[in-house]
Amino acid sequence: MATRDLCHNVHPVRAISPAAAKTDNTPFVSEIVDTKGYESLTFLLAAGDIADADATLTVLVEASDAANMAGAEAVPDKELIGTEAQAGLSFADDNKTRKIGYVGGKRYVRLTVTPANNTGNIFLAAIALLGHPRNAPTPNPPV
Repeated sequence: MATRDLCHNVHPVRAISPAAAKTDNTPFVSEIVDTKGYESLTFLLAAGDIADADATLTVLVEASDAANMAGAEAVPDKELIGTEAQAGLSFADDNKTRKIGYVGGKRYVRLTVTPANNTGNIFLAAIALLGHPRNAPTPNPPV
């Protein structure tokens, strides 16, 4: 059974706490994720009810070598698994999930989800799932 163990080979990190978007289209900006000790990162997004009939949410992944994201740059497509467009959401995506992976070489990564045309509630949360640890098993619960 050990070969089917994912739990000890990933480390979840809070990226965006569950929240409702403001009607002024303020972006959801994730925590800065430190990838030290891991070879992969996947952001997992979960949408709740998207009340507005024409709202969209676009995704941007940025990376930096600085812990405070100084000099952050948009991640090039070749360093993503999936696309930012695929990770985006629209008014038709109530209660859906999305994912986007990062395989670049920068240590610090951040996710931004920006609503547009939003006049209602959009509920969103995101987890950063670090994988391929250099030292396994990872602790459960995560520390």
